[in-house]
Amino acid sequence: MNVARLATRLTVAAMATVMVTTVAATGAEASTKPLAQRSLAQVLLKDKGSFDHNAHDFDILKAAVLAVLKAKPNSPVKVLTQGQTRLTAFLPNDGAFQLLAKEATKARKTPSEKKAFTTIAGLGIDTVESVLLYHVVPGVRVTKSRALKADNAKLKTALGKTVKVDVRHPRHKPAQVWLKDADTNDRNARVIVFNVNAGNRQIAHVVDRVLRPINLP
Repeated sequence: MNVARLATRLTVAAMATVMVTTVAATGAEASTKPLAQRSLAQVLLKDKGSFDHNAHDFDILKAAVLAVLKAKPNSPVKVLTQGQTRLTAFLPNDGAFQLLAKEATKARKTPSEKKAFTTIAGLGIDTVESVLLYHVVPGVRVTKSRALKADNAKLKTALGKTVKVDVRHPRHKPAQVWLKDADTNDRNARVIVFNVNAGNRQIAHVVDRVLRPINLP
C-alpha cells in the first residue's frame, strides 16, 4: 500500500462527502419502545485513558474523532455526538488501526498505538474524516439480530458509499457478520462485539479491521 496514494485518493473521496439522513437497508429497525439518547461519543469518551497496550479498546478511534472535530467543528462526524440521531456505527478497535498503520508503512512490526495514530493522522484530516464516515450508517439502527438476517444487504454510509453485509455460518460455530468494503485486495472486517450502546438510538458493533472506502492495489 502506498501511503501517498492512499492519502490522495481518500482526500478526493472526502470532497464528495455527503451526510445521508435517511437510509433504506435490510435489517433496519422499527422500534416499538422509546430509546435512550446516549451518544457514541459519550461511550468513547467514557475511557479517560490515552494510548496504551490494550488493542481491544478505542484510544486511536477516539483521538481520530477528536482531531477531526477540532479541525472541522461542522464535520458530519459530529453526528456521533448527537444522541438523538439514530445511526449504526462500526467501531475499529486499536488493533484494527495498528494493522492499518502497519500495512500503510509496510513495517515489519506492529506499531504502538501512538505511532499508529501518528501514521493515520499523517494522511491528512480529510482522509481521516472520510475513513470515519465510512464506518457510520446514519438514520437506521441495525442490531445484532437484524444484522444476522441481513446477508447481502448494502448499507449506505455517511460517506455516500456502501458496505455489504456478509453473514457466514462456520461449521460448529455461531454465525458471523463480515463487512465487504470497497477494497477487494484486503481481508474484510469481521464484527467481533455486537450491540455496543444497546438501548440507545445510536448503536455500534466492534470490527477487527478498518473499513476502506477505496480499492487499493
